[in-house]
Amino acid sequence: MVFHKEFQIAGKGPGLQVWRVEKMDLKPVPKQLHGNFFTGDCYVLLYTTAAPSYYIHMWMGNESSQDEMGAAAIFGTQLDDFLGGGPVQFREVQNNESINFLGYFKSGIKYKQGGVASGFQHVVTNEMNVKRLLHIKGRRVIRATEVDMSWSSFNSGDCFIVDLGKDIFQWCGSECNRFERLKASEVAIDVRDNERNGRAKLQIVEEGGEPEAIINALGPKPNIPAGSPDDETVEKSNKKGALYMISDAAGSMKVSVVAQTSPFKQEMLSPSECYILDNGSDCKIFVWKGPSASTDERKAAMNAAEQFIKEKNYPKQTQIQVLPCGGETTLFKQFFCNWKDKDQTTGPGQAYSVGRIARVEQVPFDSSALHTNKTMVAQHGMVDDGSGKVQVWRVEDGAQVPVDPSSYGQFYGGDCYLVLYSYRLGGREQHIIYTWQGRKCTQDELAASAFLTVRLDDSMGGSPVQVRVTQGQEPAHLMSLFKGKPMVIHLGGTSRKGGQSKVGSTRLFHIRQSSTKATRAVEVEPSAAFLNTNDVFVLKSSDTMFLWRGVGATEEEMAAAQHVTSFLGGGRATVVSEGKEPAGFWSALGGKKEYQTSSCLQKMVKPPRLFGCSNKTGRLIAEEVPGDFNQSDLATDDVMLLDTWDQVFLWIGNEANEVERTGSTKIATDYLDSDPSGRRGIAITTIKQGMEPPTFTGWFQAWDPKMWETDPLERIRARF
Repeated sequence: MVFHKEFQIAGKGPGLQVWRVEKMDLKPVPKQLHGNFFTGDCYVLLYTTAAPSYYIHMWMGNESSQDEMGAAAIFGTQLDDFLGGGPVQFREVQNNESINFLGYFKSGIKYKQGGVASGFQHVVTNEMNVKRLLHIKGRRVIRATEVDMSWSSFNSGDCFIVDLGKDIFQWCGSECNRFERLKASEVAIDVRDNERNGRAKLQIVEEGGEPEAIINALGPKPNIPAGSPDDETVEKSNKKGALYMISDAAGSMKVSVVAQTSPFKQEMLSPSECYILDNGSDCKIFVWKGPSASTDERKAAMNAAEQFIKEKNYPKQTQIQVLPCGGETTLFKQFFCNWKDKDQTTGPGQAYSVGRIARVEQVPFDSSALHTNKTMVAQHGMVDDGSGKVQVWRVEDGAQVPVDPSSYGQFYGGDCYLVLYSYRLGGREQHIIYTWQGRKCTQDELAASAFLTVRLDDSMGGSPVQVRVTQGQEPAHLMSLFKGKPMVIHLGGTSRKGGQSKVGSTRLFHIRQSSTKATRAVEVEPSAAFLNTNDVFVLKSSDTMFLWRGVGATEEEMAAAQHVTSFLGGGRATVVSEGKEPAGFWSALGGKKEYQTSSCLQKMVKPPRLFGCSNKTGRLIAEEVPGDFNQSDLATDDVMLLDTWDQVFLWIGNEANEVERTGSTKIATDYLDSDPSGRRGIAITTIKQGMEPPTFTGWFQAWDPKMWETDPLERIRARF
């Protein structure tokens, strides 16, 4: 195959390359103008990571022609062929771009009127006879859209950039907020530095204080209308999906249903087939290409997705992602309840890694590095080694009743508990309130535990970190607080005086050690189906007790199991090795059954995701921050949600309003409850601006604890 000459330089180094479709040809866009898109054109973008991995995007302007769209699709397919069929492909539509695409342009996207057919070119120039108006929209995803150069384009709720060539004015409506001003300033700086080669002068203009230059350009100023609610499309990543198989086995492309609703299992994807994951209700379609699928199937994947969209009558702005095996994006993998990432090998000693950008390598735990390695601290959720002060209360009749310290570490499914942990960090005393909620507690106890947590937090000046924990989802740090003993979780009943429920005649405890060496013993239903080859189990029946050791179990898990046998009573336990079980063992469990026998795969950390929870638009929504986020993406007038897969953090900005503060917990709960992977009961940690623990800050590159001592607006305006 003969490839386009532009492809000879494609993917030669990490970074972004952008081409525009011009008269059925490809022309490069200057690097300084990346992020500028003419609405009458189509573009092909290639993002190359250091792995290397490749991401191809075909961007379609709202006013582009069918011929240009077709040409962009053809060039995208050719580029995929040139790079060996390994890239992830995206079809992007103006105003509905994927989160991957938006992440390339941290200073925002600029939509320009016109296109190649109108003679408009991408040229870096010092030309000062420019006259245009940009409307800035969005808080997380910044879009600067060129609008008519007229006062009729303005409103008091937004920011605008009046670009007069040698003078660039950032006009701020009287109703716009501080974070919107901050983002508009970033766009204005980008225009000056990249489009004007740094030769223009920037000025901030408040509504009502317009200088003569603006009046001369726009004419007499009329009354400016109030702002309207932000109509920007909100990221709705947590939706159900359906899975279909694409096959040409019968000589023509057929689509057949595999599963009507998520969560799916990874083993549903056959390596010899291609699949469509339909998330059309959220305007997303995914195509997965099996490594052994036929060439025709793999090449027809994008066309099959486009035909699928037509047949389903989905909107034309529906995103399409075409994914090779090994290059699955986070949004795709979230629909699977058991997704595991593994490197593929293409030959002796050669690792072929696709989609490396979406992975975060696990940092091994080292307790001696807890105060120096913030990334490790964040990944393992350990603020310290658990040697601080512990206080535990049980919720009883709406009050908190102290638990006898000799019973610390014992939790019952019919109860709720408050655990206050105090420790020192950097010379300051810090506090964490763990609110543990049993699966069989009453609604009244759940409500009381939430109320008592807030009351305890208020009594301590609002400084503690709050962590809501659901039975069975205990974070590693909570497990480490009980002085070398395992955390023991009883299936049901209560630990109240005189109120203990009668336990079953047969009990089974599952003992597992976390990556931090903390152990947890969780009572499960006494059935062989709950066994796991990687762990240790204690089985107690009316007349005997067994300690079952799986092939992959550790010595620490065995030691924790001995502690469990000691409080269960019933004499010495019989140690049983996996594969050598006596008949009495299986009989006590109700007979042999299939159980988890695959050894643990190396743990891969899921990439963290950051969302802003805001009601600035009049309704409370969660919107994802695109790309690699940093501390400056934490809007001080919002509540932010950080999802690190096995934990969710709610960060409350000092200027967040009461609706956002009180409604954010429901957003976090709804976010998890609607997760298509089936995640449930994940710990939710609430923290306040300025009181961030290292388990949170470690997810951010170069965290600066003094950042908010200076007004962010003052910092960015120092660059004007």
